[in-house]
Amino acid sequence: MTTSEGGPARVCALGGGHGLATSLRAVRGYAEEITAVVSIADDGGSSGRIRSAIGGPAPGDLRRCFEALGDGSMLTAEMGWRFNGGELEGHALGNLLIAGLIAASDDLVSALDEVCRLVGSVGRVLPATSIPVDLVADTGEWEVEGQVAVHRASGVVGLRLDPSDATAPPETVVAIESADQVVLGPGSFFTSVLAATLSDDVRVALGRRAGPLVLVANLTRDRESPMDLADHVQLLDQHGVLPDVVLMDDRSERTPPTGVEVVRASIAGREGRIHDPVLLGEALASCHRNM
Repeated sequence: MTTSEGGPARVCALGGGHGLATSLRAVRGYAEEITAVVSIADDGGSSGRIRSAIGGPAPGDLRRCFEALGDGSMLTAEMGWRFNGGELEGHALGNLLIAGLIAASDDLVSALDEVCRLVGSVGRVLPATSIPVDLVADTGEWEVEGQVAVHRASGVVGLRLDPSDATAPPETVVAIESADQVVLGPGSFFTSVLAATLSDDVRVALGRRAGPLVLVANLTRDRESPMDLADHVQLLDQHGVLPDVVLMDDRSERTPPTGVEVVRASIAGREGRIHDPVLLGEALASCHRNM
């Protein structure tokens, strides 16, 4: 299924943080049906405080997706507004809204669908797992637990979820399997990109995907995993996920990986530090047309 312009109609984007939000803004330019699949393992900042206080999944990366897909209303624009005093200091308005609806309804997917309705989202936002999870990294010598700790760790050689048998919602599995294109990244490799793929259900769904999997390469080596793109692809493969295409900026000096198709395109913003959503959208749509 493709759009009249030849781009993929159904696009599923996986990841977390600002990188996933950028990909969603890019995908809005060409896709008819959009689904975000979000890692909910964050345990830092406002998300971590909410998890400690009331449990539930980390809402921060979910919120960023609603900001990217929303209709531009006041609610969408102010989802990231933070309280600056009292017990709520530092909490984002959207984080509290999401966490409150999840707690009140006791139904994660239904609560997220309601937030979609409230912000006029042009796509669906789904969690990578049905229950709250933590990241556990293997450094080869010891294990490091928690997203904040993993982000700060060095020498990470493997990553898993705790609990390891956390399942994905059926809606997430269907969205991945039926997508005309699956977009992974950009973002912090371990805590956003790889983290979103760790559920057995997600990994199996990616193996059954109908459309190609495109890994959007970071523009520079991120501080979390200062390794070559080839190492990223190898680690993804070791965790059961092998991209069909790696999309790189055409001005990048990073060494391209071997064994997968590499597409170079102008996808960086003016200063070259962040991806330009419009350029990234054009490149992702072109990837689909040329496959």
